[in-house]
Amino acid sequence: MEGKLRNMVSLYLVKGDRMLLLYRVGSRVVRTPSWCGIGGHFEKEELNDARAALLREVSEEIGLAEKDLEDLRLRYVTLRQKDGELRQNYYFFARLAQGAMVQDTCDEGVLEWVPLAEVCGRDMPYTAGYVIRHYLETGRQEEALYCGVADRQGVQFATLEEF
Repeated sequence: MEGKLRNMVSLYLVKGDRMLLLYRVGSRVVRTPSWCGIGGHFEKEELNDARAALLREVSEEIGLAEKDLEDLRLRYVTLRQKDGELRQNYYFFARLAQGAMVQDTCDEGVLEWVPLAEVCGRDMPYTAGYVIRHYLETGRQEEALYCGVADRQGVQFATLEEF
């Protein structure tokens, strides 16, 4: 490990019984096409503010502002060592506010509202797949912030408490 860091942020947006996913064909990090949330890399001035990075990415990719997102919360932070860098992912979840509209197209890939029962069946980046599975099975029934550490066997989650 060379001490290089990569900070990324994602939003998983829910509307009723569906979750918005982006089929991202090309990326600096994920080399194979996969389904993911809305998001991307932090800008230099956002390194201490994951929410600011998220709101910028959401505006750029799907044309939504903070007022369009209900119960926007950071729910997961994951760590993974890959390609000589430590990858830190910040996963936010929210509901689409009534009357808010997601733009039909995205320069980053194809958008689709996927039934919650089908989300885990989609090809996702490594940590994202584990986060979504944990969220659907456990996280959405709780208010906790989770941290996850990735290894070859999966992602191990723990509640991240303030003390």
